[in-house]
Amino acid sequence: MIGHTIIGRGNRRVLVLHGWLGDWTVFAPMLPAIDLDRFCFAFMDYRGFGRSIDMEGEYSLVEIARDALSLADHLEWQQFSLLGHSMGGAAALRVAVDARSRVQKIVAATPVPASGMPLDSGARALFESAAQKLDARQAIIDFTTGGRHCHAWSQQLASHSWNNSKPDAFAAYFKAWSGARFAEEARGITIPMLVLVGEHDGGVTEAAMRATYLADYPSCRLKVLTNSGHYPMQEIPVAFATEVQEFLDPVH
Repeated sequence: MIGHTIIGRGNRRVLVLHGWLGDWTVFAPMLPAIDLDRFCFAFMDYRGFGRSIDMEGEYSLVEIARDALSLADHLEWQQFSLLGHSMGGAAALRVAVDARSRVQKIVAATPVPASGMPLDSGARALFESAAQKLDARQAIIDFTTGGRHCHAWSQQLASHSWNNSKPDAFAAYFKAWSGARFAEEARGITIPMLVLVGEHDGGVTEAAMRATYLADYPSCRLKVLTNSGHYPMQEIPVAFATEVQEFLDPVH
């Protein structure tokens, strides 16, 4: 079984899919703000990452979706919501394409679209080098958070990524998310969806989200998070957890 961590005991079930530069623990700062009685979060680690680091695979979005659905079956979750960050946003869309009737809601946090992410030659070279260069990972984190945070924070995040992912898996996942090509399959998904984008994110911008998620999914709405870049679960964890939970299970 794919590596995973369960937090909470509620009946609102949420599968959580992390991004490229982190395993499930990237969400750790938001955990104190989770309502344990309302929610049950299943934080999954992809093959080659975190608790699944020794699991071999093809390291693709299709495989992530397949493993996520297998985990849901293992947990006996016939229906569930999805929280996907960055690459995990594209993976969440892949789950929705493969099992639309099972997905109740989607929160896509600073997400990659189903059409992938176009990168110029310089950016592509930087991202490709991150499989073998720790400083490239830190540079990407700094860029996507607007260069606003202290060196120690981005260094720690990059180092954790470095120590908890296999280079071949990391390289393969970059090709998977940057070259995602299933926008036509996903277009028209009517599952209620919330896209959260950080105002300081240099990679996933509000304009890009309006041209993809909001254009393609009729039940999608967008919120720009102030004082955040690409990692709102790290940068503004309580506010992020509040947005996620209020969308998935509103309390009035």
